[in-house]
Amino acid sequence: MSRRRVAFALSLALAAPVIAQDVAEEKASTNEGVQKTPGRPVVLPNRWQEDWGVLANGAVPRKAGDALKYLPIGPGGDHYLTFGATLRDRVESNNASAFGIGRSDDTYLLQRLQVHAGLRLGEPWLAFVQLEDARPFAKSSWGPTDRNHADVRLAFLAWQGEAWGGTVKVRAGRQDFALDLQRFVSLRDGPNVRQSFDALWANFERGPWRIIGFVSHPVQYRDDRAFDDISNASERFHMLRVERHVLGINELSYYHAWYDSDGASFLDARGNERRRVDDVRFAGAKDSLDWDLEAMRQGGRVGEDSIHAWAAGTRVGWTLQGVGWTPRLGLQADTASGDHRAGDGRLGTFNPLFPNGYYFSLAGYTGYSNLVHIKPSVTLKPSPSVTLLGAVGLQWRRTTSDAIYVQPVNALPGTAGTGGKWTGMYGQLRLDWKWRPGIAFAIEADHYKVGRTIRDAGGSDGNYGSVQVTLAW
Repeated sequence: MSRRRVAFALSLALAAPVIAQDVAEEKASTNEGVQKTPGRPVVLPNRWQEDWGVLANGAVPRKAGDALKYLPIGPGGDHYLTFGATLRDRVESNNASAFGIGRSDDTYLLQRLQVHAGLRLGEPWLAFVQLEDARPFAKSSWGPTDRNHADVRLAFLAWQGEAWGGTVKVRAGRQDFALDLQRFVSLRDGPNVRQSFDALWANFERGPWRIIGFVSHPVQYRDDRAFDDISNASERFHMLRVERHVLGINELSYYHAWYDSDGASFLDARGNERRRVDDVRFAGAKDSLDWDLEAMRQGGRVGEDSIHAWAAGTRVGWTLQGVGWTPRLGLQADTASGDHRAGDGRLGTFNPLFPNGYYFSLAGYTGYSNLVHIKPSVTLKPSPSVTLLGAVGLQWRRTTSDAIYVQPVNALPGTAGTGGKWTGMYGQLRLDWKWRPGIAFAIEADHYKVGRTIRDAGGSDGNYGSVQVTLAW
């Protein structure tokens, strides 16, 4: 536990100057009839998307540390170096990880420290490097998504310019992808170690159209020593995607992806996985209504078995405008195929690919395979910086021939081919508070009441709680 105290002390030490400068944050002058002073950049989940070139304008309010956020190179001010860091500490308590089947009660600290440097050479060019050190403290058992000593998480060269009446953007090197709601392709921000890819990415934007293509190898995380992560030659993920704005700025998209993994293992199939993916999504908003609809079909082979899998996800919401705390009434529905018959040469288990660790909840009790999931929710905004969420999730599996799955695609032992479809239900409470620019807090509590199938397999009800602080400079 002494290591945990050291980690907290480090967090507080890093937080102190950030908190001090943000409490004394200057307000930009925005007098009526006077040209508005450009605002400071907003800290983004993808730190490389931040453009600190606005600090070339002497009228932009300054803060402590800006000397390292904008270091001009040569005349003109559009060539500069920038540095930054992000620290995320999260204390988690889980009395029944994987419903207690092969796991024990655990309380621990997850710490992720990232530092980055970017070199901007005018509008077209960006060279970006981010190092990451992710460690669990006092965790009884940990895996590759929990710990990775100092290593290169991002390192790429990006270029953008005008061509063919539109904008072309290209990135080459180690990077990450976040598509849509991150159901199936994500930054993997929930777990301690994010997902990176060694990739060549290109996209073309013109009017309402956007075309994206990339070829990639997911990064293989190793923890024998620092800076030992490598491209995973046995795993490949490539995509061609088309997007278009329809009915205003609502988005309709389609992509075809190739996912290959050598030596894959499922309950009913083993061998080299050659999965072919087709995905369609329609998302947007009109007045008080918002929606996000996505469906995916998967074909191909695992060893000698053919793949016949699919999934669909829906999120819709209705915001009560003009009501205190701006309530949003939401409904989420998700379903994914399972394997209907063992030994028939057809694999029906859906592979969620690179899912978001908190699409359902941070507890990790729900995997996106062999699933039926219904989740009504209420979201409240007591202030612009605070969000409260309350939800209830109801879960079944599509077929009792396949297992019950927890994140990301781990089958619960003793559940395949036995019991009923009812999996269980859970309640979720979450608070997100953006206290100051670069300082955010989150609290989550989940309780899962398991059904008889999990209980008969040796599982038990699950209680999860977490407190998280994120400091970004």
